[in-house]
Amino acid sequence: MTKPKNPYRRPDAFTKAAKAQGYPARSVFKLQEIDRRVRLLRPGQRVLDLGAAPGSWSMYAVQRIGPSGRLLAVDLAPILVPLGPGAQISVGDALSLANEDLALFAPYHVVLSDMAPSTTGSRVADQARSFDLFMRALSIAEALGAPGGSFVGKLFMSEDFTPARDALRALFAEVKVIRPEGTRSSSFEVFLVGLARKPAAAR
Repeated sequence: MTKPKNPYRRPDAFTKAAKAQGYPARSVFKLQEIDRRVRLLRPGQRVLDLGAAPGSWSMYAVQRIGPSGRLLAVDLAPILVPLGPGAQISVGDALSLANEDLALFAPYHVVLSDMAPSTTGSRVADQARSFDLFMRALSIAEALGAPGGSFVGKLFMSEDFTPARDALRALFAEVKVIRPEGTRSSSFEVFLVGLARKPAAAR
């Protein structure tokens, strides 16, 4: 029996373009498209990047927020690419780190989460773990995000999409669902974007 092709094995046009531009992964183009569509990142912002390795999102964000901005990149794996003097790297598990451990540059204007579970082969299990990661990232954004701030979180599509979107709507005035062009056709991920965080009194 012929084995199914692995869509991640061979570099595609996005992978080649990322390498040519100095980024370690093609995921940079997902954030770039989200940024272009919702005007997410601006000079001087403070940004928290959860699930940051290998570092493409952090590299892009640092460029956009400029020398007056600050960024904290968090991941279980070390980030080996240079991010610049305005960025700090924390190696740890966002699921178990206390909010205080993530508050270096809080309150954050933007909280990013490209976190995804290590896939198990069980789609249902992977979707459930993706939802847990999304909700943890959102809880961090609720605790450490600035009023009027923004959130971007990755989610594997499942029946948990509606509660994830509803939780985002409770915190943000505007919610968008974006599947960037750079997402592989075989992937069932989407990005939920929250804009203009509501003040506590309005929630």
